Amino acid sequence: MSDTVEYVNQSVAPPHPLKEFWFYFKENKGAVVGLYYIVIVILVAIFANFIAPHGPFEQYRDAILKPPAWMDGGIWTYPLGTDDVGRDILSRLIYGARLSLFVGVIVVTISLAAGILLGITSGYIGGYYETAIMRMMDIMLAMPALLLAMAIVTILGPSLRNAILAIAIVILPHYVRLTRASVLSEKTKDYVTASTVSGAGTFRLMFIVILPNCMAPLIVQATLGFSTAILDAAALGFLGLGAQPPTPEWGAMLANALQFIQRAWWMVTFPGLAILLTVLAFNLAGDGLRDALDPKLKR
Repeated sequence: MSDTVEYVNQSVAPPHPLKEFWFYFKENKGAVVGLYYIVIVILVAIFANFIAPHGPFEQYRDAILKPPAWMDGGIWTYPLGTDDVGRDILSRLIYGARLSLFVGVIVVTISLAAGILLGITSGYIGGYYETAIMRMMDIMLAMPALLLAMAIVTILGPSLRNAILAIAIVILPHYVRLTRASVLSEKTKDYVTASTVSGAGTFRLMFIVILPNCMAPLIVQATLGFSTAILDAAALGFLGLGAQPPTPEWGAMLANALQFIQRAWWMVTFPGLAILLTVLAFNLAGDGLRDALDPKLKR
């Protein structure tokens, strides 16, 4: 009997948070595949100088519009073929991965930081300040995202820097509204009241007490926003409002290949596949993060 009581009274140590996170994340097989693909893309982007067989701007006049290596007329010197001025498609795709990830990181960093600042202050302070911020976000959400980004880039001038700024502004409302909603649900809880009674100031309450408990949905939204940033940057590059030629950017590569879509299909297909697979991978990883971080979805 005493042995039974001793066994019942023993406390079971909770699993490490990272182990618990990976346990729920790996149940989503698509998310795991997406994560592996993202890791591969990151490694390719970091080591592009060593992986790419050629420079992204090198032109080989004796190999213009070469087909992929497995087709008649193709050679393994250019595994995915060349474009209309003799540049290696594979090398430009590899360097384009570096540019796309750079755009995603900068856009998500800017929009997430600004969204957290506006969302947490509007949710905590309330009043006319909250109303003004939310109505501004509603106006931005009422406009088509790509159209608003095009308008901003048109005003500022076509360039990669202005495209990044425009995309960050376009996806800002999602972070603001999500942060505000989380703050409104958290600021009435007992731990916030206890911190207030203990004498915590406004800044400490917002950014040290409340904000850490709002980060789970923001992390998921940031992952999904990463794919949105890559897709919007490719769209602006395709329209000639983003990265300008001869920059090896996937959207700009698609725009340059339009006139050769019938006679050189590889110029269109491979940049399109790069955009498709990268965006899909980030969306799948975002779904896995949601499953792992949302307590309501845990069994």
